[in-house]
Amino acid sequence: MKHYNPVLESVSPDVGSSFTCLRYLRNENIKTNFWHFHPEIELIYVYKGSGKRQIGSNISYFTDGDLILIGSNLPHCGMTNENTKNEYEVVIQFSKDFLGVEFWKATEMSRILSLLEKAKSGIVFGEKTKKALKSKIDALTESHSLTKLLFLIEILDELSQTQDYKILNASKYYLQTQKEDNDRISVIFNYVKDHFKEQIPLETVAELSNMTVPSFCRYFKKITNKTFTQFVNEYRITHSLKLLAEQPMSITEVCFDSGFNNFSYFNKTFKEHTQKSPSQYRKEFSNILA
Repeated sequence: MKHYNPVLESVSPDVGSSFTCLRYLRNENIKTNFWHFHPEIELIYVYKGSGKRQIGSNISYFTDGDLILIGSNLPHCGMTNENTKNEYEVVIQFSKDFLGVEFWKATEMSRILSLLEKAKSGIVFGEKTKKALKSKIDALTESHSLTKLLFLIEILDELSQTQDYKILNASKYYLQTQKEDNDRISVIFNYVKDHFKEQIPLETVAELSNMTVPSFCRYFKKITNKTFTQFVNEYRITHSLKLLAEQPMSITEVCFDSGFNNFSYFNKTFKEHTQKSPSQYRKEFSNILA
């Protein structure tokens, strides 16, 4: 049986800069669409496009672009693949101490330091913030030297003041998924990513984790704050949201393509996650785009 390990991505600052800023045009960043982590904090801005995001144990769907902040060593998959259809993506990566340990002890940095602490759980920002920061993020990608650094500080400061955000993982996730847990949990996440359209017996994932089924269930709930069934259903529902929004498939086809083998159970689970029926969701999404 094939095992998957998280990839430790090596990040190097740009030449003449203390941090990394990369800009990818139209789905070029497919190389990070796998489970990986790195010590650097990462700010990702996706302009337009839609797709699935997995940050830690959170799986969700984004539309019309994305703006997320990912803390140090928080495992995640890249936002972009061949189906995302974004205009461009900006990836900014920096070490927590890239300006020196003493820099963050300054009173003026306290808000940003608090933001970086929250980012350990992963943060997604709302439409208002995403649109407000577009021009500064674009300006940062075109700047050099000190101007580039000042734009980054300004962006982080604005993010530290907004209430327009959502925490993606429970705080206990990052407290309990230290580096030693990454190998084990990543094997499970990657298996679900590749096999969510199939039935996944608990015995299979327990074997992947070298655990008994009861031990695996306790471990998974402790790490993710979800049962394994809840996690798989969340992955399947996120896939169904993408299909309902982007593909001219019948709802029955969406159900089975998302890994559900029972239409009634799909409807029930979909409503638990979205508070809407699949047909209501598709109708409302179509109205937004009209």
